[in-house]
Amino acid sequence: MERTARWYVIHTYSGYENKVAANIAKVVENRGMQEEILEVTIPTETVEEVQENGKRKAVERKLYPGYVLVKMAVENDGDGHPVISDEAWFVVRNIRGVTGFVGPESKPAPLEESEVVALGVEVRRVEVGYTVGDLVSIVDPLFEGFTGRVAEILPEQNLVKVAVSMFGKETTAELDMDLVEPID
Repeated sequence: MERTARWYVIHTYSGYENKVAANIAKVVENRGMQEEILEVTIPTETVEEVQENGKRKAVERKLYPGYVLVKMAVENDGDGHPVISDEAWFVVRNIRGVTGFVGPESKPAPLEESEVVALGVEVRRVEVGYTVGDLVSIVDPLFEGFTGRVAEILPEQNLVKVAVSMFGKETTAELDMDLVEPID
């Protein structure tokens, strides 16, 4: 069977996220399960708070209190569904503070690729063969067959802005970097 890696969401008691993540990492190291449980993360954001004295302070906040994300190795069953090993499931499920996996009937349901990207858990960088000002062809179904000039490249968001001439008027389209190809 082919092994891949998928992200799962586990529910924890509120306030236990850091302890759960640390305990999972500790058990993984102690049991040598680095090939079963690949990564543990708690999505956070840094925000600036204004304190009573008027000073600003950068504070890290959890985006989803009560949840921890775990990247686990899975094998596909005969129907194409990902299956976690019994040992990995048991380890995560029995960490103190874990109430269960997120999924129907508490069965682990992996996140879809679009959800992983939207959560910002894994940043995917696309190498592009074009720069600002280059003529490009658009392969997005909405703009298929159109060409345009690269107006701006936004690598942090994996986006490119392309000036496209439509119906005699120039319009800027914001597209994923992999939906644009350079024209030789």
